[in-house]
Amino acid sequence: MYSRYLEAAARVALMGGLDYRASPDWGTKLGYSRESLAEAELSSINFLREVGSPYKDEVDILYVGIVGPRGDAYSLNRTITEDDAEDYHSVQIETLKRAQVDLVRAMTFNNVPEAVGVSRAAARAEMPLTVSFTLDSTNGLKSGPTLREAIKMTDSACGHARPDFCGINCSHPLEFEPALEPGDWTKRIRSLRPNAAMMEKQKLCQIGHLEDGDPPELGRQMGGLARRYPHFDIWGGCCGTWESHLDEIPRNVRESCPVG
Repeated sequence: MYSRYLEAAARVALMGGLDYRASPDWGTKLGYSRESLAEAELSSINFLREVGSPYKDEVDILYVGIVGPRGDAYSLNRTITEDDAEDYHSVQIETLKRAQVDLVRAMTFNNVPEAVGVSRAAARAEMPLTVSFTLDSTNGLKSGPTLREAIKMTDSACGHARPDFCGINCSHPLEFEPALEPGDWTKRIRSLRPNAAMMEKQKLCQIGHLEDGDPPELGRQMGGLARRYPHFDIWGGCCGTWESHLDEIPRNVRESCPVG
């Protein structure tokens, strides 16, 4: 899987993804101690380095630690405060600092307090961070804010500790494209990782297989976004995306921004 991804990459590839649930609550479910959880996290980053090694002369590879939300990304779960989130996510981020990753990527976040907390934890550890929000069929976050509000509120609450940049993941363009309201705030977004299919997220979890949607159409949609937002420069895929999507998305983006 990673080899196919690296073959599709342009000049730079961001590699991550095995550690999305390498945080205390999820590790506890599997019987991991804090020490064994950290060991698994470090092993996951070492694995990425091994996979990427044969490509190091062809692609500039950045190794990324993935931080998932404390609860279910598709539900509101219990209330989480900024302080709770900072304390919770600092455990994984400190391990990622030991692993010497190039970037921490908080993904599939659906509420502002948790985004603020993970941002403060990364800043305290002096680690670069990007926060990717997920949107639902209302074109907003499950917790209520629009994408614009979520980014602005996170930046305002964090001050100097704000994320280095923001992104969108685990949403189909039909969910997130209407959320890209006009304004300079969109300059805070650099990364898009769309779902393959336009399906409600809980249904995606229940169908028992990955739904690949329409790869050529998804590629065209990403190409259109690349034309509208030429500063978007980190592209990938989320649920259901595979080799066919990794062919279509880069090709359409390159055709839309041949110099970018």
